[in-house]
Amino acid sequence: MDFSFSEEQIAFRETARQFSEKALAPFAAEWDANSLFPKDAIREAGALGFCSLYCDEEHGGMGLSRLDAALIFEQLSQGCTSTTAFITIHNMATWMLTRFGSDAIRARWAADLMSGEKLASYCLTEPGAGSDAASLSTSAKKDGDDYVLNGAKAFISGAGDTDVLVLMARTGGPGAGAGDEGFGA
Repeated sequence: MDFSFSEEQIAFRETARQFSEKALAPFAAEWDANSLFPKDAIREAGALGFCSLYCDEEHGGMGLSRLDAALIFEQLSQGCTSTTAFITIHNMATWMLTRFGSDAIRARWAADLMSGEKLASYCLTEPGAGSDAASLSTSAKKDGDDYVLNGAKAFISGAGDTDVLVLMARTGGPGAGAGDEGFGA
C-alpha cells in the first residue's frame, strides 16, 4: 500500500502552511491574550476554500475527503490552534447545512458560509450531557411550519460572533435516534 501524498494533497498542505505562517501565526498570541475572534482571518481562509473543505462540490464546496481536510487543518493549527479549531467547527456545521438543509436553506446560507463571509457554530453540548449526542435532551417539536425548541446548550464555539447556529435536538421520543425531518426552511 502506498502512503505517499498525492500532488494535490501536497499543494493543499503547502497553501495551508503559507496561509498559516502569514495570516495566523503572527497574530495568534495577541488574539488569545485579548480574547479576539479573528473574523477577517477566517474570511481570508474562506477565500482559499478552507471554510468549505468537505462540502459537496455540487453545492459549491471543495468536496475533499476528511483525510485531505485533516492535512489542511494540521498546517493551519501550526499558526493558531484555537482559530483552526473554530474553522473545523465551521466546516462541520456548513457541511451539515449543505448536505441536509433544504434548497431554501442552502440558497440563503451556503455561498456566504463557504466563503467565510458568514460563520456557523455547532450547538451540541448540554449541561449534564456534555457533548455526547446520544444523551442530548433538547427537543424540537413541529408546530405548523416551525419548530418549538426546549432545552439548553453550553460551550458553543464562536457563539455571539457567528451568523448561523446548527442546533442538535431530538425530534422523536426518548431514546429516538436522529430526527427524520432534516433541516427546515
